[in-house]
Amino acid sequence: MKSLKATGHQLAEPAFQLTVLRQEVVDTLHLPAFHEKLREASLFPLAPVAPAVLQINVGKMCNQVCKHCHVDAGPDRKEIMTRETMQLCLDALAQTDIPTVDLTGGAPEMNPDFRWFVEQIHALGRHIIVRCNLTIIVANKKYHDLPEFFKAHGVEVVSSLPFYTAAKTDSQRGDGVFEDSIRALKMLNAVGYGQEGSGLVLNLVYNPAGAFLPGSQKGLQEQFKRMLFKDHGIVFNSLFAITNIPVSRYLDYLIESGNYAGYMEKLVNAFNPVAAAGVMCRNTISVSWDGFLYDCDFNQMLDLKVASPVRHLRDFDAATLAARTVVVNQHCYGCTAGSGSSCGGTTT
Repeated sequence: MKSLKATGHQLAEPAFQLTVLRQEVVDTLHLPAFHEKLREASLFPLAPVAPAVLQINVGKMCNQVCKHCHVDAGPDRKEIMTRETMQLCLDALAQTDIPTVDLTGGAPEMNPDFRWFVEQIHALGRHIIVRCNLTIIVANKKYHDLPEFFKAHGVEVVSSLPFYTAAKTDSQRGDGVFEDSIRALKMLNAVGYGQEGSGLVLNLVYNPAGAFLPGSQKGLQEQFKRMLFKDHGIVFNSLFAITNIPVSRYLDYLIESGNYAGYMEKLVNAFNPVAAAGVMCRNTISVSWDGFLYDCDFNQMLDLKVASPVRHLRDFDAATLAARTVVVNQHCYGCTAGSGSSCGGTTT
């Protein structure tokens, strides 16, 4: 399986995705545009709060090609953050008191300067999250020591595991992914991750395999904990239930499966003003592999840069960014449906 970009697919283009999103929601279904729903809830324009997270996409290269991937990541994606751009990230961090740095990809560990970057962020005293797809740990012997490396730098590991059975996981992420993920989880457990009292945090991410909203995060966490321990002896801290956002390969899946209109209508009808008030784009600054700034990772994939004179790390100025308004579009319905959705799970 190749990325949409490698196959020359129209949906590899952010502008085309935005056109498709508007046509379905506003022109075909005659549903309100997202900013109109925000206005009804007295939330438009959406204003940021003090930034708590700097989320950095260090590259789109990945050892997997998952069906739901909003990044359109894969082995054929060569976009990789350079050490020079990483240094700009470090310079920006040094200007602020942003407490958490969230490293994502692709598989962030495939960036050749990944370990150097983690070491430098750790030296700044910031909490580090790495969004690890698990299979990278067992993909090559050069990654086998990642659990020990993560432990040495107090990294919080957040890993996607679509389900606690092989069939559902492999259907979304590829054959053999579940087996490799279990191996990697056992390696993380072995160095203390997820173990009570260790201080080493291992969180899992669930996102639905089909065109539906996730169930109760609390209920799913209880199921995952029970079944992963029963079947594999695996422990972890928390489970985040995340709604699939209609971007990139998941948008392609919705269209190809005939579920697009129904899914978008479901998201719009499930709009929750409380969830909208707690969206992650309000307290997050997202950085792309080439140093441009966005309100969130989803806006990044749609090339919706921040509405600010400061649009790149080289011009970073926290005060100027604080005065911006958050850029929204139709895909934002995904983060405001039901209990809400963010990179840290539900928001209500």
